[in-house]
Amino acid sequence: MTRKFENKVVIVTGGTSGIGLATAKAFSLEGASVFITGRRKEALEAAVRGIGGRVTGVQADMSKLVDIDRLYDAVQQKHAHIDVVFANAGGGEMAPLGAITEEHYEKTFATNVKGTLFTVQKALPLLRDGASIILTSSTTSVSGTPAFSVYSATKAAIRSFARNWILDLKDRHIRVNAVSPGVTDTAGLNELFGNGDQAENTKNYLASLIPAGRIGQPEEIAKAVLFLASDDASFVNGVELFVDGGQVQI
Repeated sequence: MTRKFENKVVIVTGGTSGIGLATAKAFSLEGASVFITGRRKEALEAAVRGIGGRVTGVQADMSKLVDIDRLYDAVQQKHAHIDVVFANAGGGEMAPLGAITEEHYEKTFATNVKGTLFTVQKALPLLRDGASIILTSSTTSVSGTPAFSVYSATKAAIRSFARNWILDLKDRHIRVNAVSPGVTDTAGLNELFGNGDQAENTKNYLASLIPAGRIGQPEEIAKAVLFLASDDASFVNGVELFVDGGQVQI
C-alpha cells in the first residue's frame, strides 16, 4: 500500500455493503480515518469489523437530515476537518411506466437525490479547501433501462450536481466528480434481479453485452473512487468516470 490517504479523514455513505464497503476498505488500507454510514445496526457493526483500521460506523438513513447531522457530529468529536466525501448511499427498485407509485418516486428521490445533496451541503463547513467530493452516479444516467426510469432519473441528477457544484466550490478549490459504475456484482444487484438462478442468469446475459466480457467487481469501482479522491486526479474536476467495462461506449 502507498498510504496515500495517511491522516486523511474520509466519509463513505452507504458503506456497509457492495461498492461502499469495498471503497471504505480501500481507504482504510491507504491509511485514512474512515467514517461509514448504514441504516441497519447489525450490518454496520459487521462492516466496521471487516474494514478494520481507523473506522467509525454511524447508523444513519441519509435521506433524513437529522441523521446526516448525526454523522457530522460524530466526525467533529474526533476531527477538525474532512478531506474526502464519497456520497454513495442510494438504491432503487424496478417499476415500469404505468406502475410507478408516488411512494416509489419519493423514496428513490429522497435517498438518491435529497440524500446526496444534503450529505454534501452539510459537509461544507468541515471540508477543507482543496478537498475532494465523489458522487455515485450510474451508467443508467445515459443509457436507457426498462422499468428503471425513476432510478435512472436520480442518477442523471447526480451527474448534474457534479457539473454545477464545481462552479459553486471553485473558490475553495474543492473538486467534485461522479463515478458511474456499470453492472457490478453486489448483494443489492442480486436482490434487484430476484436472487438465486434468476439473478445469475440475468448477470450472465448482461455480461455478454459488455465489451470486457464480464460484470464488474466492487473493488474495481473502489479503485476508481480512490483515484478521483487522490492528488493523482488534481486536475480532474466535474467528470463522469464510467467504470463499466465499456458498456456505454457501444
